[in-house]
Amino acid sequence: MVNAKTVSKSVKHFATILVPIVTEKTALVGQAGECVVFQVDRRASKLDVREAVEAIYSVKVSAVNTVNVFGKPKRGLRRITHRSNVKKAYVTLQKGQTIAVVDGV
Repeated sequence: MVNAKTVSKSVKHFATILVPIVTEKTALVGQAGECVVFQVDRRASKLDVREAVEAIYSVKVSAVNTVNVFGKPKRGLRRITHRSNVKKAYVTLQKGQTIAVVDGV
């Protein structure tokens, strides 16, 4: 039988990390050190991100840096809209730890 506490924790981990961000800039950051960039929930703290990455990917995290990116206004034909606000997490892994996010890209 599955424990209700473990189910809610695993769901929380998957709700914290939304998607890995794979761009040229994040690839350069990843090559310089053991760093991976994720888009995370805007309400998530650094501790929440650390716990989620360690639980999902089975790696050890040494540091987490977060950045709030505010959406830019975009002009449409009839009105001005805004892109969504996003929170990014730069996760630095301990030596020898890797996550295969950009393999095959």
